[in-house]
Amino acid sequence: MRGETGSDDYVIRVFDDPARIDAAQWNGLLELQSSPTPFMRHEYLLALHESGSATAESGWMPQFLAVTSGPDLVAACPLYLKDHSYGEYVFDWAWADAYQRHGLRYYPKLLAAVPFTPVPGARLLARDQRSRDLLLRATRQLASDAKLSSVHVLFLDAADQQAAREAGWMLRSTVQFHWTRREPLPCAEFGEFLASMQREKRKKIQQERRRVAEAGVTFTLLRGDEICTADWDFFYHCYTLTYRAHRSTPYLTRDFFARMGNTMAENWLLFVASKAGKRIAASLIGIDPVRGAAFGRYWGAIEYVPCLHFEACYYQPLQWCIANGYVRFEGGAQGEHKMARGLLPVQTWSAHWLAHPRFAQAVGDFLQREGAATASYIDELNERRPFRSDDREG
Repeated sequence: MRGETGSDDYVIRVFDDPARIDAAQWNGLLELQSSPTPFMRHEYLLALHESGSATAESGWMPQFLAVTSGPDLVAACPLYLKDHSYGEYVFDWAWADAYQRHGLRYYPKLLAAVPFTPVPGARLLARDQRSRDLLLRATRQLASDAKLSSVHVLFLDAADQQAAREAGWMLRSTVQFHWTRREPLPCAEFGEFLASMQREKRKKIQQERRRVAEAGVTFTLLRGDEICTADWDFFYHCYTLTYRAHRSTPYLTRDFFARMGNTMAENWLLFVASKAGKRIAASLIGIDPVRGAAFGRYWGAIEYVPCLHFEACYYQPLQWCIANGYVRFEGGAQGEHKMARGLLPVQTWSAHWLAHPRFAQAVGDFLQREGAATASYIDELNERRPFRSDDREG
């Protein structure tokens, strides 16, 4: 525990280790939210910390906020002190550069987010609006007391957006691409999904899938406890190769995935591609079986096969989601090319508070212009939907 203050009948504590917060109470609070995800579970956040993936040494110093009333946890959020902007997927490098050019320090900053995980959902875990507002006030107070430049809440849901807006925070929008099940008549299988698409888009997907099949590639699906240590080892090797190809270092350690296999196995699918009896690629998908949501996360290959990435990361997961009655597949950050594979644009949000009044005004003006441009971009994308005009897929 790093400190505590009282506010009415609440006690606000700041922890530098998520293990100091009761896991059952944290997860119980998460389940009360309108849009919980597996990535906000205590097990996930603790694994990031204890595996060495998100720690002070890697530039993610935990400052988890916990608000209690008596013995009960009534609000909490994963908060980090950051001395860089890597692993966030909401880009503020230009803001940091502007601060530096004016002789001011942008880093360290406070960040409420799930490290390396651009999945929208609840960030301010709260029993009621009062405790959610208290979290926002507490993060600002923490930043002010430490003379930090700013606080940022990333990929927050509608309830958090409303609270941040009412508290005077600035909102910023970005775009992701998600598949949503057709209602009220869902597709029963992948072929029906393809039939709902425009002819040229359908033919392109069929051609891409045919190229992978003709190359002799087959897929094995492993779910939960079916993923053994050797499978995780192979996946991690593929995962590191993806980073090496981009001349960067993986954010997540092998120990993180070991912890996922031990504590959250039910939330993972592994698609393994093989050719001539040899494993050549792997795609790891997060799933929320309770809410029927799937999340594209990581992939890698030890051998290049044309169109294999599309098959492993989009077509195989989509085929599985449709067959298993899932309602949503999120393709991750960015990627307009995902539209041609049946994923449609979705607006995502972050909230920002800057301590410096003039910079806050300048950023606010920028966000207004950027927001208008983002809205226009989404309108333009929606005019190019890949589905037939008489179909309501997505």
